[in-house]
Amino acid sequence: MGENPAKNHYAQLNQGEENEMEIFGYKTQGCRKALCIAGYILSCGALLLLFYWKPEWDVWANCIRCSLEEADIVLLRTTDEFRIYSRKTVTWISVSALIKSRLDYPGTAEEDSVFSKAIMKPSLQVKSIQVQRIRYVWNIYAKQFQKVGALEDHHTCSAIHAKFGSGLTCNERNVRKVICGPNTIDVPVIPVWKLLIKEVLNPFYVFQLFSVCLWFAEDYMEYATAIIIMSLLSIFLTVYDLRQQSVKLHRLVESHNNITVTVCRNKEGDSCFQELESHHLVPGDMLVLKEGKTLLPCDAILISGQCIVNESMLTGESIPVTKTHLPQADNFKPWRMHCAEDYKKHVLFCGTEVIQTKADDTGVVKAVVLRTGFNTAKGDLVRSILYPKPMNFKLYRDALRFLMCLIAFAAIGMIYTVCVFALNGEEAGEVVKKSLDVITIAVPPALPAALTTGIIYTQRRLKKKGIFCISPQRINMCGQLNLICFDKTGTLTEDGLDLWGLLPCERDCFQDIHSFPADHSLPWGPVFRAMAVCHSLIVWEGKIQGDPLDVKMFEATNWVIDDSSGHKIEGQGSTHATVVRPGPKASSAPVEGVAILHQFPFSSALQRMSVIAQEIGGEQQVFTKGAPEMVAMLCRAETGDNIQTAVTVAKNAGMISATNRVILVEANKIPGSFSASITWKPLEENKTEDYRGLAKAMGLEPRSPRVFTSAAPVQDDSPPTTERRIRLALASGQYHFAMSGKSYQIVAQHFRHLLPKLLLNGTVFARMSPGQKSSLVEEFQKLDYFVGMCGDGANDCGALKVAHAGISLSEQEASVASPFTSRTPSIACVPELIREGRAALVTSFCMFKYMALYSTIQYLGVLLLYWQLNAFGNYQFLFQDLAITTVIGVTMSFTGAYPKLVPYRPPSQLISPPLLLSVVLNILFSLSLQVFGFVVVQEQPWYSKTDIYSACLSVNNHMENSSSISSLGLHGMRDGAHGQTDNGYKSYENTTVWLLSTINCLIVALVFSKGRPFRQPIYTNYVFILVLIGQLGICLFLVFADIDDLYSKMDLVCTPTTWRISMVIMLAVTLAASFLVEEAVIENRPLWLLLKKTFRYHSKSHYKRLQRVLEQDSAWPPLNETFFSDSVAISVEGSMGGHSNPTFDSNEDAL
Repeated sequence: MGENPAKNHYAQLNQGEENEMEIFGYKTQGCRKALCIAGYILSCGALLLLFYWKPEWDVWANCIRCSLEEADIVLLRTTDEFRIYSRKTVTWISVSALIKSRLDYPGTAEEDSVFSKAIMKPSLQVKSIQVQRIRYVWNIYAKQFQKVGALEDHHTCSAIHAKFGSGLTCNERNVRKVICGPNTIDVPVIPVWKLLIKEVLNPFYVFQLFSVCLWFAEDYMEYATAIIIMSLLSIFLTVYDLRQQSVKLHRLVESHNNITVTVCRNKEGDSCFQELESHHLVPGDMLVLKEGKTLLPCDAILISGQCIVNESMLTGESIPVTKTHLPQADNFKPWRMHCAEDYKKHVLFCGTEVIQTKADDTGVVKAVVLRTGFNTAKGDLVRSILYPKPMNFKLYRDALRFLMCLIAFAAIGMIYTVCVFALNGEEAGEVVKKSLDVITIAVPPALPAALTTGIIYTQRRLKKKGIFCISPQRINMCGQLNLICFDKTGTLTEDGLDLWGLLPCERDCFQDIHSFPADHSLPWGPVFRAMAVCHSLIVWEGKIQGDPLDVKMFEATNWVIDDSSGHKIEGQGSTHATVVRPGPKASSAPVEGVAILHQFPFSSALQRMSVIAQEIGGEQQVFTKGAPEMVAMLCRAETGDNIQTAVTVAKNAGMISATNRVILVEANKIPGSFSASITWKPLEENKTEDYRGLAKAMGLEPRSPRVFTSAAPVQDDSPPTTERRIRLALASGQYHFAMSGKSYQIVAQHFRHLLPKLLLNGTVFARMSPGQKSSLVEEFQKLDYFVGMCGDGANDCGALKVAHAGISLSEQEASVASPFTSRTPSIACVPELIREGRAALVTSFCMFKYMALYSTIQYLGVLLLYWQLNAFGNYQFLFQDLAITTVIGVTMSFTGAYPKLVPYRPPSQLISPPLLLSVVLNILFSLSLQVFGFVVVQEQPWYSKTDIYSACLSVNNHMENSSSISSLGLHGMRDGAHGQTDNGYKSYENTTVWLLSTINCLIVALVFSKGRPFRQPIYTNYVFILVLIGQLGICLFLVFADIDDLYSKMDLVCTPTTWRISMVIMLAVTLAASFLVEEAVIENRPLWLLLKKTFRYHSKSHYKRLQRVLEQDSAWPPLNETFFSDSVAISVEGSMGGHSNPTFDSNEDAL
C-alpha cells in the first residue's frame, strides 16, 4: 500500500472519559518471539517474570510497531500520572454463519451503526479487543476502535422511535449478539489458585523465595522454614480477603444475569412478542414492561407509557422515581443533547426495580435497550470496584526508594565480601554464597509480612467500630487527610423531616405563619391545593412513598391518595389519573377531590417540577414548586431572602465560628453573551442569627461538625461600623466563601484563575449536583489536599469514589464502591477513621525504621566478623531473626490509636529529615557500639586469638577440645555443623558483637515504638511490653550464664564477668543516647518548626504557596464588587493553582 507501518500507530480510547487510555498497535514478529522464548529458558523463567511485571517490555521485545489496523497486539497506557501499561491481544469475531447472502446483511437499524461499519468484507469478520470487561471493535471507516454494547448517541428522538419502535429483526439481533456478547455482568468467583499465583508473583515474595532458596543451600533451615510459614500466612490472609470480596461481588450481580423478559420482534414488518432470558438482549431490542415488579437487566430508554422506579441501587435512597417516555421530537439533535440534563428521566437503569407501570393510548409500556452488560450503570459500578483508580501516596513511592537504598547498601557489602574472601583464597562458590547472603541480610525479607500485619490489625479495629474497608491500602492514606467534605442533607443534619410551618403569600405580601401541628387546619386555598397535588407521590405496598419533603407536606393536609386504575374526568373520558381526596381527619373542603392529570417530574436542569391538576367538576390548573432561586425567577420581584440552611448548619457544626465572616459568591451568565459576572457580597450578621433560630425551631440542628449545600446578600446600605468589622475580619483571614453549584460551574468555566483563591476559603457549597461534587473533590486533590468525603451514599457516590478516603454512611449497593462504609449512620466515624489512619501510618513508619535498623545492625556485625573470616552461627542468626525480630514485628503493631486528635498530621514522607536523621543517628550509634566492642575486646589482657577458652577459669574442662581458629577453615557461613566442638564461629569478637547487636535490636524496637500523639502509650501494648521484657531477660541470661552446652550450641565463648558488665554499660549508654536523641530531637516538634523558620523553609504544597501569596494581597477578597469575564468559557479540565483552607489548616505545619 506504500503506507508507513508506523502511521496510525497511536490513538486514544474513551477520549475525555474517566477511563481514557492511549492505545498503540504492534505486530508479533517470529524471530523476536523465538529469541524471547530462548531467553525464558536460559533465564529459568526470570525473563518471563520480568515481562509479567512489565507488560510493555514484553510487547517491545516480542513485537514491532505497526498501524492499529494491522495490529494483532495492542499496548494500552493510562493517561493519568501513573501511566500504567497493559497488553491486549486482538481477537476476531466471525459473522459469516449469520450473513450468507446480501439479503441477510444488517437492515435499516444497522445502516449507520458501528455494527455494519465493523464487518470486514469479504471475510465477514470483526476485529475486537476487550479492555476492563468492555468490548471494542475496529471501525473500518473511522480507523479506530469503538465501544460496542450501547446504542449510538447520534440517534435523534424521532429516529429511536422510528428505527427501534417495532423491534429488531432476528438477523439484526443475531449479528448484534455475536458482536456485543451476552448481556451479563459476569463476575466469576476467582479460583484460589489464581489468586495465590498472582500474590506469590509479587516482587516482595519473589525476593523471599530467592532468600529461602539461598538459606536452604546454606543449611539455614530453621529461619527459612519460619519465613515460609510467615509468608504463607500473609499470603493466605490476603488471598482470603480477596476471595471474600470476589464472592460478595459475584453475589451482588448474579441475580441480574438471568431474568425472563418480553421483547418485541420485527418479522417481515409485523411485530410479535417473545419471552427470552435477559442475557440474550442486545442494544436496540424492544422491551415490553408488564404490570408488577420487574428487575431491569439492562439500561433502556422508555418510549411509551410511564414507570415508577426504585433506584436505591444507584442513589442509595429508596424513593420512587417517575420515568416518562422519550418525546418524538422532530429535530436533528441527538436525543441526549435534546433532553440535556434531564435525559435520565427517560432512562431505566440496570439493577433498578420497576414497581409500577402506566400505559398510554397504545396500551403497552415499551423501552428500547440502550446499554447491555458492563456498559450499563450497574456494570460501571461493578467495574469501578474491579478496577479501582490507583492512588498516589508518597509513602509507597518512598518505600521503593527505601528498598533501593538498602539494595545499594547491600551492593557495597557484596563488593567488600568478595574482596575480603577472594584475597584470602576462599573458593569461588563460597564467595558467591557469602556475597549473595549479604543481600538477604541488608534487605529484610520479613518486611512485607510485617507491614501487612499492621494493616490487618487496623482493619480489625475499624471493623469492631462498625467501619468496613474494601481497600486496605487506603488506611494509611487516612492518616494524611487534611480536608473533609461532608454532604449536608442526611449526613450533617438528622435523618427525617418535620413540617414546622408555612408562610403563605396573598395580595403581594406575606401572611401570618401557619405552624404545624396547629389547633386549626390550613384553610382551603391555592397553597393547600399545591400541597395536595404538586408532588410525585405514589401508593406502594399500602404506604405513601416518595420524596420525604413531599410526604410531609402531603400528610399535613390530611388528604389521601386514591390511585385507582381509571377515573371519569369531565372532558377527558376515562383516563388513568391519580386522585387525591379529603381523608377522615381532613377539614371540610368545597371539592370531592382533585385529579392529577399529568406530572412533569422534577428536572435537575429546570430545578422544578409541575403538575396539571383538575378539581373534580372544576377547571384545570397548573402548580409548580422547586428551588427557591428558580421559583423566584418565575415570580414578580418582591422583598424576602432565601433561608441560609447550609450556612446555618456550617455555623452550628463549628465550621464557621461566630467571629468569622461569610461572603456569598454569586456567578451568573450574561444573557445573550458568552461572558459572565461574579460578585462578592457579605452576609448580613443579624439575618444569619435570625435564620439560625429559625433553623433550630425547624429541627435543622446538625448532629455534630466543608458542607455541600445558599445564602442571602447583604443590602448595600450596611452601616459603616459593620463594614469596618467585616474589613477587620477579612484582613485577619477570618472569612469563608459560600457559593451554589451553579456559581461553582460558571466560575470553573469563565473565571478559572479565581477558582483556587475561592476554594482557599470555600466552606459552604450549596445545591451541588453529583457531578459537581466529584469535580470539587478532584480540584482539591489537584491542589495537594488529601481529601476525605463523607456522605450517605445517595447522590454523592461519585465523590466517595474519587476521594482519597470515601466514607459512606449507607449500606445500599450504590455505595459499594466506596473504600469505607460505616454501619452507624453518623459522622462520628470520620474522626475514628482519621485516628486509626494516623496510627496505622505511624506504625508503618516505625516498622520501616525498625526493619532498616535491624537489618543494618546485623549487616554491620556480619561485615565486621568477615574481616576475620568469621561470621554469626546458624543459631545466632536464628535467634536474632526469629526470636527477636519476627516476634517484635508481629506485636509492635498491636498499639492502638490515641483517643484524642491533635491539630497536625504525622509526616507523609518516609524520606523526610526527621525520619532520615533518626535512622542515620541510630545506625551511627549501632556502628559505634559494635566497632567499639570489636576493637576493645582485642585490647583486653585475657584476649587470645588462638585460645578461645583462656578468659575463664573453667578452661581446664575444655582443654581437650581446644583448638585454634587459624587451624579451622570457615566451612560456610551457615553450614549447620552444630556439635560440641568449635566449628569456626567461636571467638571473643563473635561473642561480643553478637550479644551487643542482639540487645541493640531490642533497644531500637523500644525507642521506635512511638506513643503519643498518634498512638497510645507503649505501656498499653501489654503483649509487646511482655515480649520485650522476656526477650531482654533471655539476652541477659545469655550474657551472664556460663552453661557449656548452651554456649556451645549458640557458638558463644566464656568471657570474664567484668567484660560482661562492660557490655551492659555500653548498651545502657547506647539506649540513653538513642532515647535522648529520639525524644529531644526527632520528636521535638517545636525544634523542627524553629529550624524551618530559621532556614525559611516553606511547604511546597500548592495551597500553602497560594496562602502565602494572598496574605500579602490587601485587595483580596473583593467586597461588594462585580467582575466580568472578558473571554468565552474555557475547558473545566484546565490546570489550576494551589490553595488552602484555614478552617482545617490553621494549626497545621506538618513536617
